[in-house]
Amino acid sequence: MLYLPENLPAVAVLRDEAVAVKEYVKGQTVECAGDKVARILFLNIMPQKLVTELDIARALGQPDLNVQLIPMKIAGQTYKTTPAEHMNRFYLNFEDLENDDYDGLIVTGAPIEHLPFEEVRYWPQLCHIMEWAKEHVRSTLYICWGAQAGLYYHYGIPKYGLEAKLFGIFPQQILVDGLPLLKDLSSVFPMPTSRHTEVRRSDFPKEATLQIVAEGEESGVSVAFDHNGREVFVTGHLEYEPNTLHNEYVRDVNKGLPIALPRNYYVDDNPEMGVNFSWQKSAKVFYHNWVACYCK
Repeated sequence: MLYLPENLPAVAVLRDEAVAVKEYVKGQTVECAGDKVARILFLNIMPQKLVTELDIARALGQPDLNVQLIPMKIAGQTYKTTPAEHMNRFYLNFEDLENDDYDGLIVTGAPIEHLPFEEVRYWPQLCHIMEWAKEHVRSTLYICWGAQAGLYYHYGIPKYGLEAKLFGIFPQQILVDGLPLLKDLSSVFPMPTSRHTEVRRSDFPKEATLQIVAEGEESGVSVAFDHNGREVFVTGHLEYEPNTLHNEYVRDVNKGLPIALPRNYYVDDNPEMGVNFSWQKSAKVFYHNWVACYCK
C-alpha cells in the first residue's frame, strides 16, 4: 500500500491507474498492523513539483510494498513553477522532521547544473540534510543532479560540463553480480537520461567502499552504491513517465534551443510514432529492490 498526503493531486491519478493508495493527514505517522510501513522522506527540488511527485509515487506504488511518502522542503525557498500554497499544504519543513529517524530519503535532481555546487542558494541546507541522513536514514537515494551533489559532498567527486546535452534512453551494464539493489534487472537495462554534466569514473576514490555498480558506454557512471546501501546514487531518471523527455524536447524546440532528438526514445526515431516505454519494468524493479532491501 502506498500512503500519500491527503488530497495530494497524485492520489486521484494513481487511483485511476488502479494503484492502491491511502491518504494520511500531513504530519501523521502511518501504522499498518502486521507489516512495517517504510517511512520515506521526499526532498523534491525539481521545478515541476507535481510531475515529480507523481513520478516518484508511481514508482513506489507497488502491490507488495508498504510505503509512506513524506514530502519535505527546505524552509525559506521560493518556487517559480509551483504555487507556495501547494508546498505549504503538502510539504513539511526539514526542521519539523529532523528529530526522528526514517527508512529512506529521496533527493531529486534540479536544473542547476551550470552552477558550482557552492553557488546553489540552498547548498548549505542541503549539505546539512546529507550529513544528517548518515545517522537518521537507513538509505538515501540521490537522483541525477542530486546524485552529483551527493557524490561531491560525500566524496569530493566533481562534475564536468558536456559539449551537448546527454538526452535519451541509454543502456546500462550491471557491473556487480548478486547485489540486491539490482536483483531481477536485465544485465543491460535502459535508463532515461537528461543532463548537461557528468561525473567520471577516474575521479572515484580507489580505497573507498563506494562502488560503481552500473555504467553505460555512452552515458558513463549510472549507479553507484556505498555503505551497504546507505547511499545510492543514480545519474539518470528511471522514475520518468513515458512523455517526460518528449515534453522536454518540445519545450527546447519551442524556445529555439539547440536540442537533438532524444536517443533510443521514439519508435523508429520518429516523434509521430510515439514513445517506446522501454524502461518501465526496470524502474519498477529498481525501486522495489531499493525499498524492500534497504529501507526496512
